[in-house]
Amino acid sequence: MSDSYDSVRTPAAVPGPGVRGRTRVLAVSNQKGGVGKTTTAVNLATALAAVHKKVLIVDLDPQGNASTSLGLSRKDRALSTYDLLMGSASLPEAAVATAVPRLQIVPSGVDLAGAELELVDVENRQNRLRTAIFNGDQVAFDYILIDCPPSLGLLTLNALVASDAVLVPLQAEFLALEGVSQLVRTIERVRKAYNPSLEIQGIVLTMVDRRNNLSDMVEADVREYFGTKVYSTVIPRNVRVSEAPSHGKPVLLYDFHSKGAQAYLSLAGEVLKREQLATV
Repeated sequence: MSDSYDSVRTPAAVPGPGVRGRTRVLAVSNQKGGVGKTTTAVNLATALAAVHKKVLIVDLDPQGNASTSLGLSRKDRALSTYDLLMGSASLPEAAVATAVPRLQIVPSGVDLAGAELELVDVENRQNRLRTAIFNGDQVAFDYILIDCPPSLGLLTLNALVASDAVLVPLQAEFLALEGVSQLVRTIERVRKAYNPSLEIQGIVLTMVDRRNNLSDMVEADVREYFGTKVYSTVIPRNVRVSEAPSHGKPVLLYDFHSKGAQAYLSLAGEVLKREQLATV
């Protein structure tokens, strides 16, 4: 662990843990693949842990990329989110420590790919993850981040029902708005049917390349459409961010001084400030 990572301190404006008396749950979701969703979940969680929050990632993507990005081998995944959804393991039993202090993960296993089919005939199938999280064991964490699959199926529905808010990574490309508009409609339906307190925590622009005009044009459109829901921080297209998962590390551990790592620290500050307003 680098000295730079260990020296990060919680900003004075950030509230301490337990402001609302329980864990805050954030779903990191976008049904479009390749937008930096898992990268955002892993590195935001690491940045929150760096400012002394106790954080859990729930890897709800059958691909298991969040687990791989944190260096978990297959033998480290004896229990997984599949077991959590099926009720055969509790949150403390399934959570695995990572190389990042204060950061744990419930890994994804190969069985998760069939979970949606198995859950179809289960009573209250949309509440399985919520039940697993809110059974009294979640108090060990300040934040739980759910890395959703790139779809709007039953797994993502479980994540949205269990969450307080949704964080949406949005790639700086022209087709991105269409996908996010569909997600916003889904969030509204979930709010009406299952989770009236669900809200959009924010939208973060990812893979922003200032060397061309396309990113600037897309950013302008997104900010005009979603207004203050869009974070000021943008995540740049950065080779160090792309390299880090192949080393089983978040970019804050792989190269703390890179532009990508510093962007995720800045994003964590914005998320915490919004959380402070949400919990007042």
